[in-house]
Amino acid sequence: MSSRPDLTQHLRDLALLRRVRDRIDREYAQPLNVEALARGVHMSAGHLSRQFRLAYGESPYSYLMTRRIERAMALLRRGDLSVTEVCFAVGCSSLGTFSTRFTELVGVPPSTYRTQTAHVTAEMPPCLAKQVTRPIRNREAPVTEPHLA
Repeated sequence: MSSRPDLTQHLRDLALLRRVRDRIDREYAQPLNVEALARGVHMSAGHLSRQFRLAYGESPYSYLMTRRIERAMALLRRGDLSVTEVCFAVGCSSLGTFSTRFTELVGVPPSTYRTQTAHVTAEMPPCLAKQVTRPIRNREAPVTEPHLA
């Protein structure tokens, strides 16, 4: 049997977690870290991380990086910015970390993605291109075996 205060606290925590997720969605390009996000909802960083993972299946940092990679994919499809410019435009401060995470989620490095998708999505409406090219969340992109002829 669950007590009323426990349920009330759980619902309050879920509302706070939604605020954190909404802030990440809105401010993905800003310098965000778990400590700052936790302060914003009056939680400890550890508690926020644990509760966010329980609610959304991934850590706040992973969610933030996924948002950044999704936006980076759209900017790379446009083709008018370099990979470095895209990296900084989406709020990443390290090109190496950006490239590594991009490759993990998308399956190819950002430079390869830029050249491969520029012509593929050129005729698609942006809303459809975004849906078709959405990064894989909560797991790495499948590794394709090279075909030997």
